[in-house]
Amino acid sequence: MDESNTLNILKSAFLMERQGKALYETAQAQAENKDVKAFFQSLAQEEQEHMDILEEQFKAFMKTGKFIASGFGNVAGAVTAPDILSDAVKKNINAAGFESTAITAAIGFEEKAVTLYAQRAQETTDPEEKKLYNWLSVWEKTHLKKLMEIQESLMARVWEDNSFWPF
Repeated sequence: MDESNTLNILKSAFLMERQGKALYETAQAQAENKDVKAFFQSLAQEEQEHMDILEEQFKAFMKTGKFIASGFGNVAGAVTAPDILSDAVKKNINAAGFESTAITAAIGFEEKAVTLYAQRAQETTDPEEKKLYNWLSVWEKTHLKKLMEIQESLMARVWEDNSFWPF
């Protein structure tokens, strides 16, 4: 295992999670609707959890040169994020406001995270590192799916509001 690459991946992952958290906190502060605020707060809390996990693994790797077993063996298809999406959230996000822009930016963050985590899970030979990154990849795919649903809902609403439908 290339120690330098492993540490760089952990640092990159931590930074991505921190940036995502900052985006979600800003969106939460800007949101006027309580359901939308709760949605962004939930995402920010989950990113904090991911940061905590990555920090714990970073410290363990620095100390022992290994990842610690943390119950990420239940991975892939079995792990799902809590249901953070509701019709109230979709209905109350301002399609022309900061919330919508935050959704678009968040999609980019989540796509990047999914790619990084899936790639690292495939590359590593450490079974605990593989479990961690598979778990994070699945979790971020869940975030991405939810954000994409909101994006599609916003697009449909804009089309409907502006009578862009050809029928």
